[in-house]
Amino acid sequence: MASDAFTMIVSYLRDNVNLDEPGLSALELRERMDSMTGSMPGPDGVTFEAVEVSGVAALWVRPDGAVSDAALLYFHGGGYVLGSPETHRNITAQLAQRLGCAVLSVHYGLAPERPHPAAVDDATAAYRWLLAHGFIPGRIAIAGDSAGGGLTLALLLKLRDEGVPLPAAAAPISPWTDLTLTSETMRTMADQDPMCNGAGLGRMAAWFVGDGDYEDPYVSPIFGDATGLPPLLIQVGEIETLRDDAVGFGAVAVAAGVDCTVEVVPEMVHVFQAFAGVVPEADAALDRIATFLRSHMEL
Repeated sequence: MASDAFTMIVSYLRDNVNLDEPGLSALELRERMDSMTGSMPGPDGVTFEAVEVSGVAALWVRPDGAVSDAALLYFHGGGYVLGSPETHRNITAQLAQRLGCAVLSVHYGLAPERPHPAAVDDATAAYRWLLAHGFIPGRIAIAGDSAGGGLTLALLLKLRDEGVPLPAAAAPISPWTDLTLTSETMRTMADQDPMCNGAGLGRMAAWFVGDGDYEDPYVSPIFGDATGLPPLLIQVGEIETLRDDAVGFGAVAVAAGVDCTVEVVPEMVHVFQAFAGVVPEADAALDRIATFLRSHMEL
């Protein structure tokens, strides 16, 4: 059974947070996300430093005593329209502490001002920046949530296609891998998921893809060939519309011979890991991600 803390948060989300309300502009949606995330506590012992990486704004998130030669590259969620490293300070700080290394949280270009391929181009630039600044692939991992989870996978596909050495591992959280929104759980979980539904996601997908191809693997990684990708740990909540996005990509990866594990966490909602420090299920999930990443980064 879900913890009392988690039950209270889900109740609050159902009653007070609606990112799917018709007619809201991208700016209004961003303001709602800012208000939703602003009260999240962050752990002590972590510093934040704004930085520019190859022209892309980012945030270094460093725990006390961090090793200097390893890094987690992180991409925030928000449907490719919302969010920033600031809205995701809690989850990146929680991961940084568990890993014992810095997290580079990237403020990739957002639609509708900067539609596809801006996000994947910025993500690629950030990874290449790490390589240019002395980080070796075996000491780099990539993670992200929601759209950022999809971007994590799109980046891996692009790096492989371009012949760039791949990171040690990746951990997509509730990844948005199918922007066609045609999965079964997009329909069956619509009434249970307090965070995402087809109407809101459809609007964001239209802003992001524009006149492009919704089945482009750099847009919807589930339509790509996962051959050669590094080890993956994918987490997703049981009662979210994007459950099939995660499970489906996991099947694609396993079929391609990738070392991939998908955890469907009972009773949990979209990106419940963001509530680490308050919700025990979130803490436990991030502990598992950290254990997985540390083993492949040799931390």
